[in-house]
Amino acid sequence: MKAIMLMFDTLNRRYLPPYGADGVHAPNFERLGELSATFDNCYGGSMPCMPARREMHTGRHNFLHRSWGPLEPFDDSAPQMLSAAGIHTHLVTDHYHYWQDGGATYHNRFSSYELFRGQEGDKWKGQVADPPMPQATASWRAGTPAWRQDWVNRQHLPTAATHPQTLTVDAGLEFIRTNHDSDRWFLQVECFDPHEPFLSYPEHRAHYLHAYDGDHFDWPDYRRVAEGQPTVDHLRAEYSALLTMCDASLGRVLDAMDAHRLWDDTMLIVCTDHGLLLGEHGWWGKNVQPWYDENIHTPLFIWDPRTAVRGERRASLVQTIDFGPTLLEYFGLQPAPDMEGVPLADTVATDQAVRVGGLFGNHGGHVNVTDGRYVYLRACADPSNQPLEEYTLMPTHMASRFTTAELRAAELAEPFPFTKGVPVLRIPGAAWGNPHHFGTLLFDLDHDPEQQHPLVDDAIELRMAALMTELMRRNDAPASQFERMGLPATGEVGPQHLLAHAQREQVSRSHAPLPPPADFRTDGPGVLTPIDELLNDPHGRDVLVGHLPMLAADGLRQMVAHLTPYRLAAMTPAISADQLSKLEADLATADTEVPA
Repeated sequence: MKAIMLMFDTLNRRYLPPYGADGVHAPNFERLGELSATFDNCYGGSMPCMPARREMHTGRHNFLHRSWGPLEPFDDSAPQMLSAAGIHTHLVTDHYHYWQDGGATYHNRFSSYELFRGQEGDKWKGQVADPPMPQATASWRAGTPAWRQDWVNRQHLPTAATHPQTLTVDAGLEFIRTNHDSDRWFLQVECFDPHEPFLSYPEHRAHYLHAYDGDHFDWPDYRRVAEGQPTVDHLRAEYSALLTMCDASLGRVLDAMDAHRLWDDTMLIVCTDHGLLLGEHGWWGKNVQPWYDENIHTPLFIWDPRTAVRGERRASLVQTIDFGPTLLEYFGLQPAPDMEGVPLADTVATDQAVRVGGLFGNHGGHVNVTDGRYVYLRACADPSNQPLEEYTLMPTHMASRFTTAELRAAELAEPFPFTKGVPVLRIPGAAWGNPHHFGTLLFDLDHDPEQQHPLVDDAIELRMAALMTELMRRNDAPASQFERMGLPATGEVGPQHLLAHAQREQVSRSHAPLPPPADFRTDGPGVLTPIDELLNDPHGRDVLVGHLPMLAADGLRQMVAHLTPYRLAAMTPAISADQLSKLEADLATADTEVPA
């Protein structure tokens, strides 16, 4: 028995022909739909990238206990369990987060691995002089170290053949050629694409010729859409072109399955971690805004040679936490006792139901649940979005260690049921965005698949809140999460716990556009002045931090220093139009001298 998982990051199912996409050149995804079972109700779980991968390894949700980080010492890892049972596991990937601080324990769980460099702002090639960089006013990332590094890297990726996606698939095909006659192996081919930036090549963009006379734009920020429809259409074409490049990579893997007769004895899983908003709901990206359908309702294709189901669709509600248990069962192993995921063999065969509710979210964001029809996106009950805590023995963020200031407040907490008797650090947590500003949302996908008309229905909300609470308890959520969400850690969920009606004004306010930049002054310190300049002046700092306390944190300052308060407001509804106006007035009246 053999298995291959082909994973693409940020694969939006609405751009795939098997899910109804029109005008996207992806013939190999169409071919895949004919060769496998296509899942219509697959949802992500813990967001974004590395939290999703922790779920794939452990079969458990990550987001209720911890933000982005490594595998923990007490975690069960499906690839490691396979390796321990004598199944050779091999990872090939260009997903550069694996070699950052917050992903450093994942690839070593495989028997062997190859990593390919150069995606996004990967700290790959060293160049002191600035590389040629285009005018890019549409992208507010311009001017950041990651933006500069990306353009250093692009100089070394002149053709599709030199691109890390291609090299990753090359390495996967080499493993297949070397080992197709051998038994008991698992290959994970994991491509960073079509994650932004949407770098592709003329042969891919030729399918999406369109009129566009704006600045270079293939790397969206995670913020409100401030551009016109031509720019939105352009970015969607850039994403589609990169997806077409991914489709070609998929075709190469399918061709290898044909050439080596692997369909007879090899499972194939094609999946993703999440999607991306490309202008829908007035937003680019992910993480800040609620987890709308475009981001969390993911594509999934499975070929299982034991049942040989092809060209059929599956309606059962499945999630990322099912991937690890599915691989373990396929190779004859039992999932670990702490795994909440379910093997999908019977679902592939007969569409056997897996669960009545799927839980998903990111640490400190909305907590969400779906039953396959209704989607309940619950915001925090209090504007503070507290209490929020990190529970970990691996205190690293995405690309850094926890600071000493963060760790000074750490306490040793009692073990959770899944930590195998091991106590963990409890550390006060913080979130990039605040779900309270978006409010609580309830959607009926049968009647509102685009999620444009949130419901206020006490009976449905009560049922979905009870389902959410049940799943949080099953996943051993800490007491602080129940308190943050205004849900009972024990006992019944009642009408007093409902939020959709009480937070309806927040929902409306979060959709209100910002006033145009022309409404603000440019002849002195104001909301169009770079944040770093304002913070470098004592008076400006006092005013700015008084209005936006989050800017007192040095770590956040480093991330947003090149932005203006106006541009920062575009990234989160926490900064309203009214706040911008008040900040502008206070900066104008303060005795502020901004350095020239």
